[in-house]
Amino acid sequence: MSKIIDFKTEIEASHSTMPADRCLKGAPEQSLWNQFQDSSKQMLSGTWECTEGKWQADYSAKSEFCHILSGKVVLTDEAGTASTFAAGDSFVIPMGFVGTWEVLEKVRKLYVIVTPQ
Repeated sequence: MSKIIDFKTEIEASHSTMPADRCLKGAPEQSLWNQFQDSSKQMLSGTWECTEGKWQADYSAKSEFCHILSGKVVLTDEAGTASTFAAGDSFVIPMGFVGTWEVLEKVRKLYVIVTPQ
């Protein structure tokens, strides 16, 4: 039987730093509370937090819905078009996006990632 996943349920975070080969500025530290992953491993969701920094982003194999809870980020595509998001903003990064993520102020977001087979 499937049950509802309540994000208020306390789970332990995993912590990591952004791989050096992707970093363009700073040394971003990430915390991840992955609340759900389906049995096919094609969809996962949870809460993500990250300190300031900038890195290369490649969404060639996935799409992501984001809702910013706090902080401020800028996503810039390969053509140089920048999109800024802050607390209360929601957006989708479609499969095929290549560019950069930059955290201007420590960010916390809800996410849903979908990876087609």
